[in-house]
Amino acid sequence: MKPSDNPDDRVRLDKWLWAARFYKHRTLATEAVDGGKIQLNGIRVKPAKEVKIGDTVDIQLAETHFKVVVKGIADKRGSAPVAQGLYEETADSIAARESQKEQRQLAATPGADLHGRPTKRDRRQMGRFTGEY
Repeated sequence: MKPSDNPDDRVRLDKWLWAARFYKHRTLATEAVDGGKIQLNGIRVKPAKEVKIGDTVDIQLAETHFKVVVKGIADKRGSAPVAQGLYEETADSIAARESQKEQRQLAATPGADLHGRPTKRDRRQMGRFTGEY
């Protein structure tokens, strides 16, 4: 499936997100748009809002934030290289994702100071603290 480069072509936002492979199912894309995780040109929109070439789409996936510019239109899901041709990520978005990645790597993992199950001594100390002993 070849994406369209015609500037007059339009497609639903949820279909475009699915075709661009940001979401595995179109239903997930629709729920993300309804939930406010997607903005089109800085505005919260409905899933049926039409996307055209040149539009800016802000996408929040878990902890990751993407800001992409629409470069092609497709209403059918194609291969990954075709999907990557549908958008171009902004330089600010790439820099922000890289800094988030570095921060996550440097941060201590949750529970790193815990060393497994408490020992008998630890249980006694916890019991004294809670008033059991």
